[in-house]
Amino acid sequence: MTTLDRDALFIGGTWAKPATDAVIEVVSPHSEEVVARVPEGSAADIDAAVAAARKAFDEGPWPRMAPAERIEIVQNLSMLYAGKLDEMATIISTEMGSPISFSSLAQAPAPWMQIEAFLAIAREFPWESTRPGALGADVVVRHEPVGVVAAIPPWNVPQFTVLSKLVPALLTGCTIVVKPAPESPLDCYLLAELLVEAGVPEGVVSIVAGGREVGEHLVRHPGVDKVAFTGSTAAGRTIGAICGEQLKRVSLELGGKSAAIILDDADETTAIEGLKFLGVMNSGQACVAQTRVLVSRERHDSFAAALATAIGGMVVGDPLDPATEIGPMVARRQQERVASYIRIGQEEGAQLLTGGDGRPEGLDHGWYVRPTVFAGVDNRMRIAQEEIFGPVLSVIAYDDVADAIRIANDSDYGLAGTVWTADADAGLEVARGVRTGTYGINTYTMDFAAPFGGFKASGLGREFGPEGLAQYTEAKSVYLSAPEM
Repeated sequence: MTTLDRDALFIGGTWAKPATDAVIEVVSPHSEEVVARVPEGSAADIDAAVAAARKAFDEGPWPRMAPAERIEIVQNLSMLYAGKLDEMATIISTEMGSPISFSSLAQAPAPWMQIEAFLAIAREFPWESTRPGALGADVVVRHEPVGVVAAIPPWNVPQFTVLSKLVPALLTGCTIVVKPAPESPLDCYLLAELLVEAGVPEGVVSIVAGGREVGEHLVRHPGVDKVAFTGSTAAGRTIGAICGEQLKRVSLELGGKSAAIILDDADETTAIEGLKFLGVMNSGQACVAQTRVLVSRERHDSFAAALATAIGGMVVGDPLDPATEIGPMVARRQQERVASYIRIGQEEGAQLLTGGDGRPEGLDHGWYVRPTVFAGVDNRMRIAQEEIFGPVLSVIAYDDVADAIRIANDSDYGLAGTVWTADADAGLEVARGVRTGTYGINTYTMDFAAPFGGFKASGLGREFGPEGLAQYTEAKSVYLSAPEM
């Protein structure tokens, strides 16, 4: 037994005995040792969770409360969450290997910031409004909860992606079943405790960790009205097809292969410092990572060399060490996948400047890969087109700004991107030309008051902002009688 072991599932807001004896062993990506054992959810557990959510939505008080009442409970959650940031950061780093420096900066604080942002949006949201109709009578437009939500987050930023679905679902009056990834179920146990303490009514939230089969059972369940998924584009296509067949509401936040365009007037030091974070954040396990670095032919060699020096010098090691900048991959399969792409890059003819597919020096255990920079990359290469999800950057030469925009857009993905320049107007012009859902000039961040999501194969729908809250509502029009003459 470890202090993180659990023997129950969170179903309908209470701790319940699982339907089977199946167990998920949570393995440290650093030590390769089991750090916790928790129940593995089954189809029967999903059925129980959906039944609780369905009853709470169809018969319970939650969707019938005034928005202000739900806001008050979510405000309680925010206050409690703020007091658990350090604990949450440590749990996430322990279970999936995120460097504690990143977990303390983003993995734990960003979800709390989401709660606060959604609360501000909910207070101003037009839950019910009246507008003049075109036929002489007013129309009342209501935003009502969509129903029972299935939320499926990934392992890389587990709380960030859970709360991007849970919070708007709660504020709009939905009930929700969360299926965490088997690699990262522990953080949701702490979240469940906070939900109970915050006063969320029974039935409103269930959390059942499990693998793909359990996830597919949840997606196909007839009691679910909407699916909110973050993960790979391949899985998103499958989920989208199921939801399309059932005419079930769906939002998909999928993969990316984002380009950082370095204009000739950009300060090299500033851009490289930015890419040390944005290119390999969370050890490269981030959908918005700026993994294609586009530089003019004149600057390509010198910039690539300086970038390789910076990336190659990053500290790789124990994720719980505050000095660590690059941690392990989440699992052996991911380590092997990233290493295979590094070999593919070499086979394709890209120039390996730093890194490689071997284990970093001084680490005889753990699922580590060496942070890697390729130069002389052609955008048609697989390492430039496919999402690697590890600390691997590709430097690509462009002829002029129009060519840089063309290369940036030459991708199946369209999630994020950046441009680095001393001219803000020039940067904005580039931003207008790149087809992505989010973009940054000399930086990249997510502002939770603004919509986040992707073009093309990077997904459907939006998270955050009023647009993200609206994804959990149905719009109803009530036509009033025309005044008598």
